Amino acid sequence: MITLKQAYLRCRDTLKINGFDAPEFEAHTLVEAATGFDRTNLTVNGNAELSADKEQTLIAYTQKRLLHIPLQYIIGSWSFCGFDFYVGDGVLIPRDDTEVLVGLCKKFLQNRPNKKTIDLCAGSGAISVALNKLCNADVTAVELSDKAFIFLQKNIQLNNADISLVNGDVFECHKDFDDGQYDLIVSNPPYIKRSELSTLQKEVQFEPKMALDGGEAGFDFYEAIIRLWSSKLVYGGALAFELGEGQADYVKSLMKSAGFSNIRTENDFGGTQRAIIGTMINN
Repeated sequence: MITLKQAYLRCRDTLKINGFDAPEFEAHTLVEAATGFDRTNLTVNGNAELSADKEQTLIAYTQKRLLHIPLQYIIGSWSFCGFDFYVGDGVLIPRDDTEVLVGLCKKFLQNRPNKKTIDLCAGSGAISVALNKLCNADVTAVELSDKAFIFLQKNIQLNNADISLVNGDVFECHKDFDDGQYDLIVSNPPYIKRSELSTLQKEVQFEPKMALDGGEAGFDFYEAIIRLWSSKLVYGGALAFELGEGQADYVKSLMKSAGFSNIRTENDFGGTQRAIIGTMINN
């Protein structure tokens, strides 16, 4: 038999030897997922013996991590804006950077009497759930991928959110929505240049290409959403995007040409312009 502390140390040291950046954090996360013992329990009950089944589960999790399978996929869930989300093969992992976009949307919605919102390329539903729960927004979530759509459904149920779902393609399903009905359109679209997909870190290679591939220049979805969806906004409604590095100026120019004003960006903690929002005054 091995103790809980010994199992943790073995996991941590294995990750450290293999060059992982945060072996302590990852080992704690994997131990909790495999055994049910969190960091506090590890401190208090470190000498408790671990069952053979739990030890083997932790070993299996560690081996998966050595293959660079994302930590979030291994444990099956992740937190975003204080809410938990199921994640796994076929859905993009919610990231802290996207909380910058949610923050811009919250500021826009907070003083509006109507908060009718549509989330395009909704993925796991992280943005949809956050805006519904934090702002009481009336949210419709649109997602094309069948795999991601399953996670979207599960996460709405998990968080007891009130969200309408559409399994559709943002390049086509705009035809099914009336003009002038939304206060906010928000999207964290695929925005990686196609030529750069193969250069992304190993963990990201496990995430769905559909959620990453923004076309040759990385702007396909920005251009299409602005062209096809802007008319769906009410006068004074807003369009908000997450941005990739170096994309702010071009997306801002697209929005300005389409009739948006009061366009502003917000930086992430690394100083990158990570989110943009503008108000429609010309529809």
